[in-house]
Amino acid sequence: VSSTDRIIAMSFPSSGKQSFYRNPIKEVVRFLDTKHADHYKVYNLCSEKGYDPRYFHYRVERIFIDDHNVPALQDMLKFTASVREWMSQDEKNIIAIHCKGGKGR
Repeated sequence: VSSTDRIIAMSFPSSGKQSFYRNPIKEVVRFLDTKHADHYKVYNLCSEKGYDPRYFHYRVERIFIDDHNVPALQDMLKFTASVREWMSQDEKNIIAIHCKGGKGR
């Protein structure tokens, strides 16, 4: 299993009107809970907005990166250390990373 098999990149898990053109948060939760129960952590790289971490059983980490910008080195190091720690805890662990549209950061 390569490490990229354990990484999901997606757009912002949304609710309300945005869920018509972005990932509906309840569907994202259902997918992750079904396919990767207790073995996923969500990384929100979106500085513009967040959501209630209860949706994802409080396994959410937020790194504040502005859209179409490079992250600060300190933030990138914090992110990579967190991912490395999470992934090393269990070979079943995966990460789901998102910004707003799924490609800007």
